[in-house]
Amino acid sequence: MGFIVNLLTAPVLGPIRGVVWLGQKLADVAETELLDEDRVKGQLLELQMRLEVGEITEDEYSEKEKSLMEELRAIREAKSERNQQ
Repeated sequence: MGFIVNLLTAPVLGPIRGVVWLGQKLADVAETELLDEDRVKGQLLELQMRLEVGEITEDEYSEKEKSLMEELRAIREAKSERNQQ
């Protein structure tokens, strides 16, 4: 019976299911990018290099490093919560 209902409702519900599927895939990709520790680590390395070549001051470095470390900590906490579920 379920197959017949799916077949009969496919012209109406098919596009809706497709949009929902696409939305879920986009959300998954966005979440993966937001929880990417390597991105933040790369920014930390770039920041350190900029300090070493004199593009930024110690104060600017400290401020940005603090922000990036907080972001890294938040990512790790989110991953930990996600793994516990």
